[in-house]
Amino acid sequence: METTLEQQIATLQQQLHMQEKMASLGMLSAGIAHEIQNPLNFVINFSKMSAKLLDDLTELVEDCADKLDEDDAADLEDIAADLKENMQKIQEHGERAISIIRGILLQSRGKAGEFLPTDVGQLVHEYVWLSYHALRANDKSFNITIQEDIQEGMPKVMVIPQDLSRAVLNVVNNACYTVKERAEKEGSTYVPTIAIKVALRQEGGEAELQIDIKDNGMGMTPDIQEKIFENFFTTKPAGKGTGLGMSITNNIITNNHKGRLLMNSEPNVGTTFSFIIPVKIAK
Repeated sequence: METTLEQQIATLQQQLHMQEKMASLGMLSAGIAHEIQNPLNFVINFSKMSAKLLDDLTELVEDCADKLDEDDAADLEDIAADLKENMQKIQEHGERAISIIRGILLQSRGKAGEFLPTDVGQLVHEYVWLSYHALRANDKSFNITIQEDIQEGMPKVMVIPQDLSRAVLNVVNNACYTVKERAEKEGSTYVPTIAIKVALRQEGGEAELQIDIKDNGMGMTPDIQEKIFENFFTTKPAGKGTGLGMSITNNIITNNHKGRLLMNSEPNVGTTFSFIIPVKIAK
C-alpha cells in the first residue's frame, strides 16, 4: 500500500511539474504569437496589394497585346497566372497562420474557468492537428488519416476554451497513441484513422454541443473501461503517461461544463469519446 501511495505522490509531483512547464510555455507561446501577428499582417496586406498591382499590370499587357510577339504575350500571360496563384497561396496560408495565432491568444487571455465566445469547430480542428503534428515530430514515418465532419455555419458558443481545448487534446493524444500502437502490430494492411465530428443542436432557446472523437485503434476491454476515468490509471508504459489525462477530461466536461462524457469501445475495433455540452449561443 505504501509503495502504491509513494508512486501516486511521485506521479502527482511529476504532473505538477509538467503543469508548471506548460504554464510557462503558454506564456511564452502567447508572447511569440503576439509578436508574429504584426509581420504576418504585413505579409497578408502586401500580398493583397501585390495581387491588385498584378491585375493592373495584366490590364496594361492586354492593352499592348497587339505590339507583342505571340510567344512573348503567351509567356507573359502564363507568368501572370502563376504569380496570381502564388499571391493567393501566400494570402491563404497567411490568414491560416493568423487564425492559429488568434486561437492561441484566446486561450492565453482567458482566466481560469472563464466562459468566452468560441468558434468550437475551429478550436477542435486546431487541436486535433496540433496533436497529430506533435506525434509526427517524434516519428516522421507515421501517418494518420484524419476525417473531419465539422458543422458549417455554427455560431460561437460560450465555453471555457482553455479547458475544452485541453480535453480535446487529451482524447486525441490517446487516439493517436492507440492507432500508432495498432499500426506497429498490424503493419501496412492497417489504416490508422481518427474521425472528428462537431455539431450543434438547437431546440427552442436551448442548444447542445456534441464533439465526437473516434479512432480505430486497439480499443478497450470492459475492465479497462471501468477504470479509465480513475486518477493515476494508465495503460501506457512507465514514463509515457501520468494516468490523469482522462480524469481531468471527465472533470472538464462533467463539472466545468455541466455536460456528459460518453464512451464506446471494443477491443481491436476502436473507441469513441463524445462530449455532450449544454451551451449558450454567444451574443
